[in-house]
Amino acid sequence: MNRAIPASVEVRRANQDDAAALVRLRALMLEDMGLSTQETPWRHAALEWFTERLGDTQNFAAFVVDDPHLGPVSNAVGICDRHAPSPHNLSGIHGHVFNISTDPSRQRRGYARACLKALLDWYGNETEARVINLNATGHGMALYRSLGFAAPRYPALQLRTGRRE
Repeated sequence: MNRAIPASVEVRRANQDDAAALVRLRALMLEDMGLSTQETPWRHAALEWFTERLGDTQNFAAFVVDDPHLGPVSNAVGICDRHAPSPHNLSGIHGHVFNISTDPSRQRRGYARACLKALLDWYGNETEARVINLNATGHGMALYRSLGFAAPRYPALQLRTGRRE
């Protein structure tokens, strides 16, 4: 697998004007995971959520690759979560990476890798996050492992309450 990012790939930090594109890319990712995205209430809620978060440049970042005809076609998104301090993480700040998605017509060009590397640089250079988590699908596992992600020391567990809003 080619792990180099082509020199022609330009990544930029997303701004509030990109919120709708992030929702579109999220829908593509969720559909690829087998979820139905036809219901519109979630899209409206997601648009509001992304618009608000994109204004918080200290704790939230999204990086995109643009296509001249389609606009943003790939993205990686991250947020800083505040946890209690620990001996190895005095700030208690953890990063959480999510919403890594590329338009199917633009896949296999290094765009997701470029966006994720830009996001990881943001974590390393502009935040105090020393632990960065993500939930991987089979499609992204090789990419994540190639950038240093590994299974956590303690397995994550999850409880679903069954409530849906």
